[in-house]
Amino acid sequence: MPNILSISSDIAEMIESARSGVVIVESEGRGAGAGVIWQADGGILTNYHVVAQVGRGIRVHLHDGRKFDATVTGTNPALDLAMLRVQANDLPAAMVGDSSKLRIGEAVWAIGHPWGQQWLVTAGIVSAIGSFKVRDTDKTVPFIRTDVRLRPGNSGGPLVNAQGHVVGLNAMILGGDQSVAIPSHVATEWM
Repeated sequence: MPNILSISSDIAEMIESARSGVVIVESEGRGAGAGVIWQADGGILTNYHVVAQVGRGIRVHLHDGRKFDATVTGTNPALDLAMLRVQANDLPAAMVGDSSKLRIGEAVWAIGHPWGQQWLVTAGIVSAIGSFKVRDTDKTVPFIRTDVRLRPGNSGGPLVNAQGHVVGLNAMILGGDQSVAIPSHVATEWM
């Protein structure tokens, strides 16, 4: 039987490693949400709704204290995804996992900045995997539903599995006790 302290230590190390790839996305001096360092050369993925009303003046804050001006280089409102770019080549890119292998009941963690609390971690399980219809179209969008407690400021942050791999991008709260994330394989295909 595994030692519970050993398991807890392994999870704590995984979370600390995953946190280094999470940024604060800020506009005009106010926190807007979170983002994930997707590419070490300056590519940061977040939700479209985090940057939709911003225009210019986006800054990202890294876990190590560095700050960069960012520009929006791509958006997909239907998927609620946006790509930001900063001028840096040595960013701690997140390890991206294959969300198509997620199973209902699997443990997951969200990392973000709810209500301005920086790099906060919340835990839960995968509750459902499916898709929903995009308003005013015939398209459907895949999603991961979890019971991870998200709040404003978690948007755009990662949903990570027990290996510390990003398996989703947290996007919205449904009814207070259910959350929706965009699967990582959808984000990777879009990029």
